[in-house]
Amino acid sequence: MCFPGLLVRPPEGGSREVRSAVRTGPERLQPGPSPRAWRSPLSLVGTEDALLQQLADSMLKEDCASELKVHLARSLPLPSNVNRPRIDLIVFVVNLHSKYSLRNVEESLHHVDTTFFLGKVGFLITGAAKADIPARGPHGFSAAGREGHCSIHRNTVVRLARTYRSPLLFCDLEVEGFRATVAQRLVRMLQICAGHVPGVSALNLLSLLRSSENPALEDV
Repeated sequence: MCFPGLLVRPPEGGSREVRSAVRTGPERLQPGPSPRAWRSPLSLVGTEDALLQQLADSMLKEDCASELKVHLARSLPLPSNVNRPRIDLIVFVVNLHSKYSLRNVEESLHHVDTTFFLGKVGFLITGAAKADIPARGPHGFSAAGREGHCSIHRNTVVRLARTYRSPLLFCDLEVEGFRATVAQRLVRMLQICAGHVPGVSALNLLSLLRSSENPALEDV
């Protein structure tokens, strides 16, 4: 089954259907266990439609024991008249070159149920590639790079993530290799948040990600 606004990667051997992203509406997101053990819904929220689509496509290419569902939304809240599964993880994407991107995320955060912030919300910074940064880190972002070309200072998003006590990832989504790397990390995060990794909870994941900027999720 394909839910409106979802990119779906069925179990091995199944067909794949892609539908357009859901935009706005009155529904307040609430967390909860996936309706079925094999279903892992994730929501990517951000104004960069093309980059979110590419990230979702990269995630759908990853090996995953469960049925992977990626929901794309420009903003929250979501429409209330659409049948969709419970969301296990929300990732807010902020482009350093768009103040509107940050403002949109800040406004969308008000529509997220507070229980999501117990390990089921994450932030992702992108846009460093356009800043002509001479040095890159292992995941495509150099903290020491020049941010003078950016509309948003990196620390602004860092403070936002800390305010909501949620993990923060860094990635130049326009670079295919970096995008593939963060896709792997997000799939692993989603598996944990959906309860598909025995002995590890979303709170465990939150503690791990907040203690290190580059945690080894594959070791969890």
